[in-house]
Amino acid sequence: MFAYVLRRVLYAVPILVGVNLLTFLLFFVVNTPEDMARMQLGAKRVTPEAIEKWKAERGYDLPLLWNGQAEAAGKATQTIFFRKSVRLFAFDFGASEDKRDIAAEIGERMWPSLALAVPVFLVGLAVCVSFALLMAFFRATYLDLWGVVLCVAMMSISTLFYIIGGQYLLSKLLHLVPISGYRGGADAVRFLLLPVFIGVVAGIGASSRWYRTLFLEEMGRDYVRTARAKGLAERAVLFGHVLQNALIPILTGVVAVIPLLFMGSLLTESFFGIPGLGSYTIDAIQAQDFAVVRAMVFIGTVFYIVGLILTDISYTLVDPRIRLQ
Repeated sequence: MFAYVLRRVLYAVPILVGVNLLTFLLFFVVNTPEDMARMQLGAKRVTPEAIEKWKAERGYDLPLLWNGQAEAAGKATQTIFFRKSVRLFAFDFGASEDKRDIAAEIGERMWPSLALAVPVFLVGLAVCVSFALLMAFFRATYLDLWGVVLCVAMMSISTLFYIIGGQYLLSKLLHLVPISGYRGGADAVRFLLLPVFIGVVAGIGASSRWYRTLFLEEMGRDYVRTARAKGLAERAVLFGHVLQNALIPILTGVVAVIPLLFMGSLLTESFFGIPGLGSYTIDAIQAQDFAVVRAMVFIGTVFYIVGLILTDISYTLVDPRIRLQ
C-alpha cells in the first residue's frame, strides 16, 4: 500500500509543477508587473516613478527567472519566479496587495467555509442517495417517472435562482432566517440554515439522477437476478446487495470532493456574506489582488490532486478486484 500511495504522489508532482508554471506565465509574462501596477493604481496617467515604487514595495522589481547581478544562490532566489511561485510549494503565500498575511487570512476564513460546506455535503449525500433509492425501488412506475422529471427540472435551474428565490421567500417575506451575514459560535446556525438548505436543494437533481443510474445498473447484474431467484424480497435485494455494491463508485466520487470542501462556495458565500475562502477569492478577483488569486489557485490544485489520490486509495480498499501493482 505504501508503494502504491508513493507512486500516486509522485505522479501528482509533475501536475502541480505544470499548473504552477502555467500560473506564473499567465501572471508575470502575459500580464506583466507593469500591467499589474497600472491596474492597481487605477489612474489614467500613471507616472513611471509610481509604477516603479509600486513594484519595489511588492517585490515585483526583481528579474523574472534569473538575477545576473546577485551572487551565488541569489541568482536564482532573488527573482520573481522564486519568491512568487517556488515559495508556494512550501505554503509560503506571502502578503496580499494590501499587505495582509495570506496564510493568516486563509486560516481564519477556512472555518466559515467548512461550517457551510460540510453540512451541505453530508445532508446532500443522505438526501440524494435516499431519493435515488426510492426511484430505483419504484422503477418503471409513475413515481420513478416524475422523480426523473423533477431531477431534470432541478438540474436545469441555475443555482443563482435558488439563492435569490430562497432569500426572497424565506428571508424577506417569511422572515424565518437572516438574508445574509455571518457570526461565529452558536449564532452561526441561524445564518447557515438558508445557505445549507439551498446548497442541498441545488444539488439534488444532478446527484440523485446519477445515483439512480448506478442503482439501476447494479440491479441488472447477474448476482441480483440470482438473489431474486433464491426468493429474497425486493427490499432485501435493494438494500442488502444493490446499495452495498453501488456504494463503491459513490464512495470514490465522494472522497474526491472531500478535500475541495475547504475551498468554499464562490456563489453561495458571496451572496450570503459568509467570510469564507470562496468569498475571499471573489473579493480578490474583483480587487485585482493577484497575490491572493495565485495562492488560491495553488491551494485549489493541491486539494484537487489530494482528492484524486484519495479516490485511488479508497477504490483499492473497497473493491477487492483491484490489485495493487
